[in-house]
Amino acid sequence: MEAFPSSLPFPFSYMFNAATSAGPSASLANTISSDPWMDPRIWSRLPRQLLDRVIAFLPPTAFFRARCVCKRWYGLLFTNAFLELYLHLTHRKRHWFVFFKLKSPKNSFVYKNGGSSSSSSSGSNTTNIWEGYLYDPYELAWYKLTFPLVPSGFSPSASSGGLICWVSEEAGPKSLFLSNPIVGSLTQLPPTLRSRLCPSIGLSVTPTSIDVTVAGDDMISPYAVKNLTSESFHIDGGGFFSLWGINSSLPRLCSFESGRMVHLHGRQYSMNYSPFSVLAYDVVENNWWKIQAPMRRFLRFPSLVESSGKLLLVAAVEKNRLNVPKSLRIWGLQSCGTTWFEMERMPQQLYVQFATLENGNGFHCVGHGEFIIIIIPGSGKALQFDMENKLWQWVPPCPYVQYGGEADGDLHGFAYEPRLATPVTVLLDQLTNPFQSFGVVN
Repeated sequence: MEAFPSSLPFPFSYMFNAATSAGPSASLANTISSDPWMDPRIWSRLPRQLLDRVIAFLPPTAFFRARCVCKRWYGLLFTNAFLELYLHLTHRKRHWFVFFKLKSPKNSFVYKNGGSSSSSSSGSNTTNIWEGYLYDPYELAWYKLTFPLVPSGFSPSASSGGLICWVSEEAGPKSLFLSNPIVGSLTQLPPTLRSRLCPSIGLSVTPTSIDVTVAGDDMISPYAVKNLTSESFHIDGGGFFSLWGINSSLPRLCSFESGRMVHLHGRQYSMNYSPFSVLAYDVVENNWWKIQAPMRRFLRFPSLVESSGKLLLVAAVEKNRLNVPKSLRIWGLQSCGTTWFEMERMPQQLYVQFATLENGNGFHCVGHGEFIIIIIPGSGKALQFDMENKLWQWVPPCPYVQYGGEADGDLHGFAYEPRLATPVTVLLDQLTNPFQSFGVVN
């Protein structure tokens, strides 16, 4: 697998401090066996450029294990040359998920600080460190992440391009951070224009641009909110940026109870409740509209997810009067953008088990690539559906979460693609607005 030509213009420059270099020869010599095919006299003399190329192809978990070999390998993450090599190589996309603990079962977009806490000797000050749980659906494996730089009073709200968006919980103009949990970076956006309570957040991050949409929950008084407006933020490598502008008005009688949006092909989608429909927003055309949901009178707990470039709607169906068995179904939005077609239906025997665990308390879904995860709150159980192989299976419990009694163990997740580098955030540092920007943690 070849890298792109070195003459290809690279849009951004990294501002990392170079780490101390140390050759891996000694470490390799100590760890390589006596197998003649692994003769250290050969392997210890591999050129650094070739070693770096091999390391750049490693999956994230193997990469971080390799960083324990020596100082130079540990410092690769903070060197411009290695990160540019990593970005130029073609990597297999990893459709993973990141989960956080729910703070309240009634507000699915507000979370609880998980993990360790440290107190001063007097016991008066307590510092909470955010915890997240990375899930690999290919290996059915869990990993723990920490977010030491995220300040208190912020909750995760969206994810795209290897970045997680955090939004302030206090009512008023919203402050947002973008963090890369793999490298430990945190970058702040300017505050929104309108005062809001718990708006829906849409995020789209590409190698050359960032788009953020904040919609609904306008504060019309200290005691009331209404879904009236949305606003958007844009910045790209071409030098164009828009620091929060009020968009076209939201459709009448819209409700963003899902608290999140799904981005697909330049559009943001969100579930609308009472009655069920889908709210769509075209970022370029600056236009909102409604799409009628399939079987909207008979849906329970519908969720929108993105899967392999398609917008899917996942919901339970109850249609007793027509003697249609209860089921959980998956619909896809057709290319015309107005009608749906049924793609999958959970096997009836599995649905009986699922319905027994769910017991009418609801569920929520998240999709990424060919995978859809369906989480049953209060049970510690989740189902994984592989759209490509048509395979349903139970997700192994997260070993870092204690399940039982309260909603403290419930998880809510986002699609996440782990990336060692997100150069587009450098553009935010170039803005002259008086807001703080955080660098990479060494």
